[in-house]
Amino acid sequence: MASPLSHKLLSTTVFNHHSPPHLQFPTTAHLSKFRCSAAGSETGFFTKLGRLIKEKAKKDVEKIFSGGFTKTRDNLAVIDELLLYWNLSDTDRVLDEIEEDALKKSVLDILTTKGAKTELKLGFRKPAVIMIVGVNGGGKTTSLGKLAYRLKGEGASILLAAGDTFRAAASDQLEIWAERTGCEIVSAEKEKAKASAVLSQAVKKGKEKGFDIVLCDTSGRLHTNYSLMEELIACKKAIAKIVNGAPNEILLVLDGTTGLNMLPQAREFNEVVGITGFILTKLDGSARGGCVVSVVDELGIPVKFVGVGEGVEDLQPFEAEAFVNAIFS
Repeated sequence: MASPLSHKLLSTTVFNHHSPPHLQFPTTAHLSKFRCSAAGSETGFFTKLGRLIKEKAKKDVEKIFSGGFTKTRDNLAVIDELLLYWNLSDTDRVLDEIEEDALKKSVLDILTTKGAKTELKLGFRKPAVIMIVGVNGGGKTTSLGKLAYRLKGEGASILLAAGDTFRAAASDQLEIWAERTGCEIVSAEKEKAKASAVLSQAVKKGKEKGFDIVLCDTSGRLHTNYSLMEELIACKKAIAKIVNGAPNEILLVLDGTTGLNMLPQAREFNEVVGITGFILTKLDGSARGGCVVSVVDELGIPVKFVGVGEGVEDLQPFEAEAFVNAIFS
């Protein structure tokens, strides 16, 4: 019978496979499928494992692994059976090493396949329009300001649109970002203006004045507030009337400290407006944002940027390998 660790290994959700049937101890025929060199001159994990098995089994070591080793859950379970059979005292430690390595590879595979398209898709029509959406307190307006700074630094002309008409201080906050980044801004001309009207006005100005990109802020909203979610639909339709094919990107800001709440948020926003990418924020503290992997896995939407600090330059393009290494560090 496999150890408790192997059952944990077999049931982990990252692999997205059904658990294999109960494993019997492998016969010599089974062992011939798994060959790798266990020569004493080599270093690393499998050398140590080979040495331990030689000491305990005294025979057929070379038949255990053959032709390279694929870290599937079935193979890991076979190793667990072997270790238990030879009564190795450090079975759990050995399995932990294999499990973490396999888990890192699985997570990286998800982010580089299902979330591979991390570049902004801005099309060829001017202006390209990017909507920034998310819940209150997630860093939405701050992320928009930092994105404006990055895009302007790359040579684009940027127009900001203060579409958060629900929160009183939002327009003032975005005006500060406009000043910091040297960008023009379109704000509501009167109180209680509709967000769709403000964004429509901004996109019209962007088209008339030849701006490269219009960055549209929106009101923060809970994903369960359906009336405010409906407002997002109106904003999207208003933009599309001005520029065919716009908005080019709809980026959902996800707070890296919210954990598993990311998934229901992403589901609802995606269902309502069709999210094209994520901005993962607040990774400068203890939060690592690892739960975003489940979001990418389910929805197939990439992370495009990560916020790693308070500075204007601290919104960075997402790099899957660096992110995975940080999760497991």
